[in-house]
Amino acid sequence: MNGLTIHPTAIVDPAAQLGAGTFVGPYCVIAAQVSLGENCWLQNHVTLAGPLRAGRENKFYAYCSIGQQTQDLKYQGEPTYLEIGDGNCFREFCTVNRSTSASGKTRVGSGGNFLAYSHIGHDCVVGDAVVFSNNGTLAGHVHVGDHAVIGGLTAVHQFCRIGRFAITGGCSKIVQDVPPFMIADGNPAKVRGINQVGLERAGYAPEKMKPIKEAFRLLYRAKLNTAQALEEARAKLSESAEVREILAFIEESERGIVR
Repeated sequence: MNGLTIHPTAIVDPAAQLGAGTFVGPYCVIAAQVSLGENCWLQNHVTLAGPLRAGRENKFYAYCSIGQQTQDLKYQGEPTYLEIGDGNCFREFCTVNRSTSASGKTRVGSGGNFLAYSHIGHDCVVGDAVVFSNNGTLAGHVHVGDHAVIGGLTAVHQFCRIGRFAITGGCSKIVQDVPPFMIADGNPAKVRGINQVGLERAGYAPEKMKPIKEAFRLLYRAKLNTAQALEEARAKLSESAEVREILAFIEESERGIVR
């Protein structure tokens, strides 16, 4: 059937929709309201609950539990949702929860690498090409931008945002927003610098990083308060799209930014 392979010990609800070329290994359990795209791969002992819709070429390693109901105590038992893009890798014991209410969704983008024991809580929105190191965990309603890196054993408080190309250090405690392109580290976390290595790997030229470094200096080293730093950065650096992104991120922050 379209190159679909299901191990005889796996339990797959007849109502589940599995794309062509998908492999379901031993002792996996797939619930009725699960839809997988083509060429997905489930190693063994993987549990997929639903409603869950995932795209093509996703890999699920042993003992993943993806699409279980929210852990939020407000949950009343109605159908809630999880959407996952294409080409993600969920390593051993990863967990991703559905939204708390039917009006929302937990969303995971494409091309992410989620290492062992990482967790994405209810109603989170996670971008493309992210990396979650071992035990990187998100509470509910967290937003993570494209190309962000969540360090090992990082814990992110509910309703926080991690900006695009931001990175958190191992064992960090994140209780406020981390602006784009920044490195946050510590317990509680502080911003230590810009993610220069990550930007270089992404092809950012030195002249493109220069205004980002200057924005960091104004925000974190110039002994200005946030409003003053934003005003000066807007006056001097607004030609940089990356600086405009940092400014907009901070202006939209509800929890404040990691300092």
